[in-house]
Amino acid sequence: MNLDVRKNPALLKLDLYCKGLRLHKSCTVDKDGRPILRTRAGLGSGLELVLPDNIWTNVPVVEDFTKKSPYTLHLEGHDYILRRDEQFVCKTRIPPEPRFYEKVTSRGKKMHRIGVLQGTYLGVYPTATCDYWIMKPKQNCDFCSIGLNLGKEEEEIKAVQDVVETALAAREESNITYVHFNTGFYQGDTFLDQLEPFIKEVRARTGLLIGVQTPPHPDFRRYDRLRKMGVSTVSFCFEFFNKDVLNKRCPGKSHFVGLQRYLDAIEYCADIFDTTNGEIIAGPEPVEDTLAAIDWITSVGAIPTVCVFRPLKGTDAQDDPPPTTEEMIPVFKHLYERCMDCGLPIGIAHNVEVSIVLKPEECHYFSDKKNGYIFNKTKVWVMNKVLRVILLFRKLRADLGLYGKSVD
Repeated sequence: MNLDVRKNPALLKLDLYCKGLRLHKSCTVDKDGRPILRTRAGLGSGLELVLPDNIWTNVPVVEDFTKKSPYTLHLEGHDYILRRDEQFVCKTRIPPEPRFYEKVTSRGKKMHRIGVLQGTYLGVYPTATCDYWIMKPKQNCDFCSIGLNLGKEEEEIKAVQDVVETALAAREESNITYVHFNTGFYQGDTFLDQLEPFIKEVRARTGLLIGVQTPPHPDFRRYDRLRKMGVSTVSFCFEFFNKDVLNKRCPGKSHFVGLQRYLDAIEYCADIFDTTNGEIIAGPEPVEDTLAAIDWITSVGAIPTVCVFRPLKGTDAQDDPPPTTEEMIPVFKHLYERCMDCGLPIGIAHNVEVSIVLKPEECHYFSDKKNGYIFNKTKVWVMNKVLRVILLFRKLRADLGLYGKSVD
């Protein structure tokens, strides 16, 4: 692989995750870019940038570790320039704030407090604070910030109509194709009960692709129901494959759900949905455990989502160091090669650029085999074109009101 960040945009994206950047006094990002909003679990806490090869990223800028970053962002004329140790790296683009952010729903809510763009898709956390945050003593994951966000940077309770109107505005003004819902844990496993009304209405009114990320429900038949509703993808964040690390960092997940239920749900859903994701965090656990997690996820036909650990300001883990780029490179090389070896459909969704993680297909930059896998690349290309046509058809049906809103 090319180890020059000037010629390897995926390596640059990874290096920025691990080091963050500092904003030069010339920058006017508050005026030129999207607001830095710490929403959902917190990975969207940084500055949205578009690197060469149209690689989107969300770069830490407010966390303490970024004060030592070798990267600085400068505004030179009309161009934003990324430098490392004062040396030119690349021109970068700051996506502007979407026009719909400042629009108000029919209930009087600012749309950016209902959902935000993370890359080019709309992310929505429509339910109440995760119960792990309100237990006594608290059982929240030590890196999570959802209990710090709700009611401050986003509405704590969101009505279905607010979410539908925001999704429609994002579809029309930002050309989104995908809405991603996530919730926290609620005692009594009510998270899908709370989420389903949002899924039904957004699916019926917009025709967009729908993704769902929740704890695993104990009744797996609920996932057959989600599929009938039109959900395309589900994601399960078990965070760590190392049980000792999971117990320490995610006491609620470890005690109330447990790793095995996450794994069982991933294996069950991999046979149902277009894509099923197992989400893990790289950095806090030994690299060999992260590699083993990637192996297991891909072995059952699911796709790994690998987040680089970010010690968010205000969280219990804010003083922990981020991982080094060098120890992360083998993780993302393995991620790409395992997905391709297993023939998984990475990169099929049209206009879904993800800023908060490295997408598996972006990780070809880390692989020595990037000129291989011709058959799978061709298959993915065809699937992407077919899905693009399907999305246009779904949008037309939604606009004509042809989708039903009930589930048998």
